[in-house]
Amino acid sequence: MKGYVFHGPGKSAWEDVPDPGIKDPTDAIVRVDTVTICGTDLHILKGDVPEVPPGTVLGHEAVGEIVETGSDVRTVRPGDRVLVSCITACGRCRFCKDGAYGQCRGGGGWILGHLIDGTQAEYVRVPHADLSVHPLPGALESKDAVLFADIFPTAYEVGVLNGAVRPGDTVAVVGAGPIGLAAIITARLYSPERIIAVDLADARLEAARRFGADAVAPVRDEPEQLVADLTGGIGADVVIEAVGVPESFEMCTRMVRPGGRVANVGVHGKPAALHLEDLWIKNVTITTGLVDTSSTPTLLRMAASGRMPTTDLVTHSFALDQMAEAYEVFARAADTGALKVVLGGKPHDELAVPAA
Repeated sequence: MKGYVFHGPGKSAWEDVPDPGIKDPTDAIVRVDTVTICGTDLHILKGDVPEVPPGTVLGHEAVGEIVETGSDVRTVRPGDRVLVSCITACGRCRFCKDGAYGQCRGGGGWILGHLIDGTQAEYVRVPHADLSVHPLPGALESKDAVLFADIFPTAYEVGVLNGAVRPGDTVAVVGAGPIGLAAIITARLYSPERIIAVDLADARLEAARRFGADAVAPVRDEPEQLVADLTGGIGADVVIEAVGVPESFEMCTRMVRPGGRVANVGVHGKPAALHLEDLWIKNVTITTGLVDTSSTPTLLRMAASGRMPTTDLVTHSFALDQMAEAYEVFARAADTGALKVVLGGKPHDELAVPAA
């Protein structure tokens, strides 16, 4: 089959790779229909995630069809259309029993496109399939469903829930890429008083307004001052960091009010300064986290019922074998206007329906 292979920082290619097969009785093999590219994939290509070995097929998000299952798989069968989660969960270790699937110690966590071959290929092996793939509602198109493999649960769990967004809060979202936009969408579920979006790119700030930001602030226009002005000089109740660079994290800690919360979502490849000389007296809570995807079933139900806007997040579509071009467009988002790029895809009613 073909897959998109990481060959070291700055090196990758769509090339022939071995077909995956069942290795463990809890595995499933999925024929990939639709995939997308994550900002974390860009971090890998930059060398920010050194534990990814050269030769790894990238990707941790997909929609596809089950074509084979191991003998212990009980919740899906060949022919089922599923979402492949970015997180794999064994269901048995201490962390999985607490619902913290991202910290799985039983061979799960974030492994696809990280420690084992991922989803940016024609087929993918998914370990621990019972908890790591989700049957999809028929009403949800693949290009929309794939957004719930990572960006929506990540923004919701690591940003909105960790940040403890409450009714009446002022929420600042630093970074209006796909994760930041999903944070804006899901923060609105909690009726904050206002959401302020901060970004370098005017096009992304326009998108933030479309998805529910009440105010936007280009980085060049002193966004910290805007937050102060809108809050009577106090600062934001919740600041969500959705970029992953030292400057954005440090900005977030300056924007937050005393007693407020900073929820870091961004993937950081370099150290950021923690200015405890300023923060020690402010009663600030800072959270970090890898998504657990425990919210995915709930978010999928909301999407299927039309309560989660998704379609406008997808700005570019490509065939699966146009992976290199899609990466180029996504990596140059400031020039191309890319929010989320989707590859592959076909009407889901073309998938085979298993016999009863």
